Amino acid sequence: MDLLRWWRFLWAFGIEWDRAVREDARDFMLWMKLADKPVRVHWRHRGKDPAEIPASTRYGRPAPGTPNPVTGKLTIGKKYAPAVRAHCETVLRTFYDFHLEHNTGRLLVNPFPLVRNRRAARANAHHNPEQEHRKQRTGLYRAKVPKRIPRRIPDDKYTELFASLKSHRDRALLAFWVATGARAEELLSAKQSDAIVGQQTIGVIRKGTRDYQELPATPDAFVWLRLYQEEAWKKGVPRGRKQPLWWTLRRPWRPLEYDAARMMFTRANELLGANWTLHDLRHTATFLMLDDPNMPPVYVQRILGHKHLSTLEIYNRPGQDDVIAAGLAHHARQEAAKRKPQPAVVSPDYNPDSLSVLFGGGTLT
Repeated sequence: MDLLRWWRFLWAFGIEWDRAVREDARDFMLWMKLADKPVRVHWRHRGKDPAEIPASTRYGRPAPGTPNPVTGKLTIGKKYAPAVRAHCETVLRTFYDFHLEHNTGRLLVNPFPLVRNRRAARANAHHNPEQEHRKQRTGLYRAKVPKRIPRRIPDDKYTELFASLKSHRDRALLAFWVATGARAEELLSAKQSDAIVGQQTIGVIRKGTRDYQELPATPDAFVWLRLYQEEAWKKGVPRGRKQPLWWTLRRPWRPLEYDAARMMFTRANELLGANWTLHDLRHTATFLMLDDPNMPPVYVQRILGHKHLSTLEIYNRPGQDDVIAAGLAHHARQEAAKRKPQPAVVSPDYNPDSLSVLFGGGTLT
């Protein structure tokens, strides 16, 4: 999609891909910063004037770029996000580097260069992973991506979300995601033999390394899993140690894939008017483990499958919900202190012994 967006930009000006210069790349990145994203018109509004379609009713969602009333997270805006622009610049710069290396076409220079003092080598080639990255851009036209603070699902909202699910399979999935902190696609890779009830663990295939790892889970998660399995086996879902653990709810039986799980979670979100994602469940599990003083962070790192312990530093920053809760608690304490009755101030009496010393031991009249 990044390449297609770049091709369409070049086609509009009649420029061939191997004849683009740095001014074209600069104009393209500026265009992405100012242009609106293409919007697919809902089938209910096809044939109507776009000006007559209110933004607040499009797709039945809040207006683009506005905070969600339940979660506080911003909805997808009309403009290209900084992360999208940064990803596009990286893809195009790498694409032209590949063709320059293999001498393809009529390329002379890369239209998406690195920062001047970083052109001699790969960016961050000799960086120590245990240290924080320096605040510098690798690409000359690369957008600056703001740091995101991970969000957790509050306990009361998680209870509402769990209650809105319609099947034992969905409840078991949600319980395992929050208990293990596994990625959504990692949990879906489990086989029926990977759920070991006696050891209270479930085995998954890690993303990237493709290593097999057993993760601890809660007893409630295995209870919901057992209820789901009993219900599914009665309906005829394939049973066997090497069979997938998660299946679709309707015939023909197929292993549950990520897109189907995401749509299930999206439907549950729509009932509450929320916009949480499956990855927010992983953040929630991480916060719950780090809030336990008896849980060493190195164990949390191992459970999450992170390579370095420094990746957990983003969870030490207070989120927006935590900041608001702390501020409201502060104001409540201030109001309680104002309403508390203050003790009456009593003027001190003269000490007779001090007066006796002062006036030479005489009798006071």
